Amino acid sequence: MTAELVRGQNHTLPQTRLEIRVAAGTPVVAGATLADEHGTVRGTEWIAHPGSPQLPGIEVSRQAAADHRLAVDLDALPAPVHRVTVLLALPTGIGGPVRFGAVASPFVAVTGLDGTEIATFTLTGLDTESAVAALELYRRQGAWKVRAVGQGYAGGLDAMLADQGLPRAAELARSIQDAVTRATARSVTPPPPRSPDADRGGSGAGPVPPPDGRRPAAQPPEPLAEPVTPPSAATAGGPINYAHPRRQTSAPPPPPPTAPPAEPGRPAQPVAGDATGWSMDERLYNQIWGMFEDLARTTAAYRSAVDFAESRMDQELERTLSDPRSRIGGAGDRARAEARAKRDELTTRAREALDRDLAQLVAEAAVVEPALPAPFAGWDNPVWHAYRVPMEIPMALRIGDLHLPENPGLRIPLLVRLPLERGIWVDSGRTSSEDAALTDGARLRGLAMETAVAHAARLLAVYPADEFSVHVIDPAGSAAGALAPLVRSGALAGPPASGAGGVASVLARLTRRVDLVQMAIRAGAADSLPPDLDTGEQLLIVNDFPHGFDDRAVTQLRYLADEGPSVGVHLMMVADREDARAYGPVLDPLWRSLLRITPVADDHLADPWVGHAWTYEPPRIPQGSRVLEQVLAQVAAARRPRRS
Repeated sequence: MTAELVRGQNHTLPQTRLEIRVAAGTPVVAGATLADEHGTVRGTEWIAHPGSPQLPGIEVSRQAAADHRLAVDLDALPAPVHRVTVLLALPTGIGGPVRFGAVASPFVAVTGLDGTEIATFTLTGLDTESAVAALELYRRQGAWKVRAVGQGYAGGLDAMLADQGLPRAAELARSIQDAVTRATARSVTPPPPRSPDADRGGSGAGPVPPPDGRRPAAQPPEPLAEPVTPPSAATAGGPINYAHPRRQTSAPPPPPPTAPPAEPGRPAQPVAGDATGWSMDERLYNQIWGMFEDLARTTAAYRSAVDFAESRMDQELERTLSDPRSRIGGAGDRARAEARAKRDELTTRAREALDRDLAQLVAEAAVVEPALPAPFAGWDNPVWHAYRVPMEIPMALRIGDLHLPENPGLRIPLLVRLPLERGIWVDSGRTSSEDAALTDGARLRGLAMETAVAHAARLLAVYPADEFSVHVIDPAGSAAGALAPLVRSGALAGPPASGAGGVASVLARLTRRVDLVQMAIRAGAADSLPPDLDTGEQLLIVNDFPHGFDDRAVTQLRYLADEGPSVGVHLMMVADREDARAYGPVLDPLWRSLLRITPVADDHLADPWVGHAWTYEPPRIPQGSRVLEQVLAQVAAARRPRRS
């Protein structure tokens, strides 16, 4: 199972002979530094770069390229080496982009020699940086791990090398860039892009162009992050690499011709499943991500045009007012009127283009939403009335909706892939959103727990019987009302744990499971697991953190958040970060490792292409509906025969 890492997250490496594959939207320089157990790079002989591409245990490319394969043999590294940091930088002097914010987000994958992905990391959120420490391989207690770093440097390659502790960093950076320039002068024009699967370990059957008017299969980058300063549309990045993350064979087939071609000059009629994929669910998944990207980019173009119009008007007014002659008669008033008229004309044209694109997306959403399967559908979708416990795990799960202020009525489903690669934090604190400001604190905490229960119920519903279990820690018993649907249906693995003893018992049991499964995987002895160990996916819901948690419990919780997802133990925190301020920065890695969502509308999430701040809406169960109880009853009924 591939681990999709976020900044700061780590993953155990099951082997020592590896490839590190880099895919970027523009040629980049790839290098690596070696460091000892103290993180010290002892000299220039401990850095592999285009001018010196080979070191014991590692080899990098001699030139800048959009795709790199770095060879790594961890057993062949010098004995003092405890850390390998992979560095990426934009080349200078060849007329290319000068900052990562102007290109597509680089994608880094750690693979085996057979191309099987072990861990991946998409470097989102970069802007003015021209160099970045992408990831590091490090040795800990005799085992090697990989950590996603994503530390960017606006000062470029010399600033990054200086931060690595290398002497005469500026001189070394110049020599590296000179070596790249010489290699670029000798390089040939790169071939056309290969199929996405070839870059990700597939058979590489060659480029497969998408059918006219249809989107290719979407491989979204790291789903969402905290908001960043959005770049303008002119610097919003290049093409996105579309590929199904777990497809290791040939490129997927195109969608069937379900609709006639559009008449010239008229937009194509939207069709549900109008994307490539191996199944209708995959086509819908890819189509939703295509809609997500389309809305992000068309909105970026509109905002950029409006900003340009305002800036142009300000410049014209400044020039007019700085000329004393414009203050005589009505020249100044005429100049101001003309500047505003030009601004209004540009803004109107931009709005017309936006409205045209929004109308097409609204029409597409109108046909896609009713066609969604239960894992992708909202609770108000009639598909839930025909719900049956599935026989296999779906590829993704809907955890809410996203929209932008330009059209609040156009909602994009927020889908996360399964199995979950990171935990979820339902923020029960008072945020800066208008809805949170108008909601009482106690009500916010109640809504947060209800949101967590709805997510847990959906996870239980989309997994086959007995392949997913939910545990709850509720130290003070304050969530009894919100937990009632799970408790009454019998869908919980056990009663909610309360008190210090209950907290310690659940954490010890899940920590033991993570330890045993990790040891079995490393030893290649999965059959040796104890017979009483539940190998299905596990979800732990923690309410009211940090109340009821001592230092040992906090340590165990951090361990589960860090190591649990790779072996099927997932965390869902219902907490207000302000309540944990007494712990100081020790819990910062915990918060960063979790996907933060809110129980009320809040604009804290950013897309991976442009960086807009999107308003997140949590899933709502229709007023008076019993759909949640009906679904949980079927889940519980399907589980009982297997337990008896």
